[in-house]
Amino acid sequence: MAPVVTSVSPAQGAPAGGTSVTITGSGFTGATAVRFGPNLATSVVVVSNTQITAKTPAGTGTVKVTVTGPTGTSTQNVPFTYTTVAAPVLTGLGPTSGPAGGGNTVTINGTNLSGATSVKFGLNSAAILTNTPTQITVTAPAGTGTTNVTVTTPGGTSNPLPYTYIATPAPALTSLSPTSGPTGGGNTVTINGTNLTGATQVLFGATPATILTNTPTQITVTAPAGTGTTNVTVTTPGGTSNPLPYTYVATPAPMISSLSPTAGPTSGGNTVTINGTNLSGATLVKFGLNSAAILTNTATQITVTAPAGPPSSVNVTVTTPGGISNPLPYFYIAAPTVADLSPHLGPATGTNTVTVFGSNLTLTSAVSFGGNPATAINVISDSQLTVTAPAGSGTVVVTVTTPGGTSTAATGNPYYTYLGAPVLTSLNPSHGPDTGGDPVVLGGTHLTYTDAVTFGGVPASFAAISDTQVVATSPPGVAGAVNVVAHTPAGNSNALPYTYDPS
Repeated sequence: MAPVVTSVSPAQGAPAGGTSVTITGSGFTGATAVRFGPNLATSVVVVSNTQITAKTPAGTGTVKVTVTGPTGTSTQNVPFTYTTVAAPVLTGLGPTSGPAGGGNTVTINGTNLSGATSVKFGLNSAAILTNTPTQITVTAPAGTGTTNVTVTTPGGTSNPLPYTYIATPAPALTSLSPTSGPTGGGNTVTINGTNLTGATQVLFGATPATILTNTPTQITVTAPAGTGTTNVTVTTPGGTSNPLPYTYVATPAPMISSLSPTAGPTSGGNTVTINGTNLSGATLVKFGLNSAAILTNTATQITVTAPAGPPSSVNVTVTTPGGISNPLPYFYIAAPTVADLSPHLGPATGTNTVTVFGSNLTLTSAVSFGGNPATAINVISDSQLTVTAPAGSGTVVVTVTTPGGTSTAATGNPYYTYLGAPVLTSLNPSHGPDTGGDPVVLGGTHLTYTDAVTFGGVPASFAAISDTQVVATSPPGVAGAVNVVAHTPAGNSNALPYTYDPS
């Protein structure tokens, strides 16, 4: 199959010829000739099977571009127009000077700048970044002194404009801080000096450091790992600095001796203090596989916020530039729950014993009745404990606190109600037959939870009607006066006399 030509770039050039063009298509391997109309192109280079570069011969008007190869000549009508192209004219550069090492962006303003094929700084070519009819941006090459900038397009080569290379002074180092560090690196080193702008490399011996900040007089870096004493140098476009010595100090491995506390909630978030030696510069504290947030760090103590973890024992370790510490166990404790109480009622003065039922109660450190601490905590099992209730009022939530946290009212029945002591103010009637059987209305206060009524110590049947009234049936008795007493979970009421009449 004969070669196929699909495009020519640029598609126009000067009548005198000499325009560099790129021909795109297919079947170019082994091409023997490129013609612009009847005239042979010069400097033909077959770049690939799909691309040829060539320089145009002299010519006029619009002609067809053809490629001839072993299998024939292309037949596509791809035109190239000979036209008088105005020569480029330069009007300004910005900036007009730059570092001897080059690398900076220079903007060239002018006219007839389209299709620029070359921008030269003296004899050195610049990399063209953008190109419009009135502006070109380039990356300046390296150079020295004052040189001429020119632009070449299909219309020719422009007038020159001067550009001055400014010799960049070599960097000079005056001090390092600190002058030593761990063999594992990772610490921040401040380098002071002059002419440090544009640092491209900081070496500790042969190993590059990571540059963090860079000003004309100061650089901060993250030191790489190393051993012994090595030289620190800085390289800028002005050269490489004088060396300053930096010593790698072997750092002893961290040792941890205790944790406080040694247990905590599965949700994490609590503060744990880690005591030990060689703890400076801790980079990692792990609770099992989970990382803790480091809050404070000294040579002998670290405080962290514990991460969350499942109910289990995990190893806590500390990592510093000196290595990884020995492990110490830390226990994740599930939060306690309160499912029920016995009793749920008691006197406002407290001092009664209450049994708490729930789960995860073994490590109970505190029991609260609506914020008031209970006393005499006695853990019977992981699901049961007893306490002495504090004084209080109203209905409150009973909570249990362990290293796993504090229980909530979300499950079970953890409510406890404080009762005022029962008070009797009247009996109606206040006497009756010694055979008993008479209804007697007990008037008073705090009678709702009445659980017993006695006439001279003899239990009577009764019904609590309201907080101010109980109706009891008098039991048989001996003629004479006896004391009537009502009892609630808050205790015994005062006594009122009731007289048995002889039958």
